[in-house]
Amino acid sequence: MSVRFMIDSIDFVRNAGIHQDKIPVLELARLHDLLFDNEGELRYTISGHFDKNNKPNLHLEIKGKIHLCCQRCLDKLPHIVDLQTILLLVESEAELDQVDEEDTIDAILATPDLDVWSLIEEEIILSLSISSRHPDGACEMYQPESNEDILFDKTQLTNPFAALAAFKNKN
Repeated sequence: MSVRFMIDSIDFVRNAGIHQDKIPVLELARLHDLLFDNEGELRYTISGHFDKNNKPNLHLEIKGKIHLCCQRCLDKLPHIVDLQTILLLVESEAELDQVDEEDTIDAILATPDLDVWSLIEEEIILSLSISSRHPDGACEMYQPESNEDILFDKTQLTNPFAALAAFKNKN
């Protein structure tokens, strides 16, 4: 197990902190139920800065490739992760509720022990679709028959009574 990256969020912003690293997909346990396998790694960059209103923000970039499970065929579905998020840091639950009502920017509670990996995992989960699947017709197990195939198959069928008549004529 790798060492998780923790920050004091407000202190990180005050010092204009920046950190880059990689996370093995295997380490993102909450994501495992949505994945086909735990292969690969994700690269991330987190930086702290103050916005034009002098509010503390974290800028998070996540890039990499994961394998989701297609909901149609249950096979591997490659998914490119390319996320950029700006998170406003608020100091109280009341402030967080107020920002949530405005619904214009994402906000999180500023904490002295913010687990960056958990934050990254949460952002990835929120970015995924409810039902991940291959484009129509791309699943190997799910190939609907065309109308021509159905018509062709019907003409090739033998009449079951004709088979009985042939059997009767033999005896």
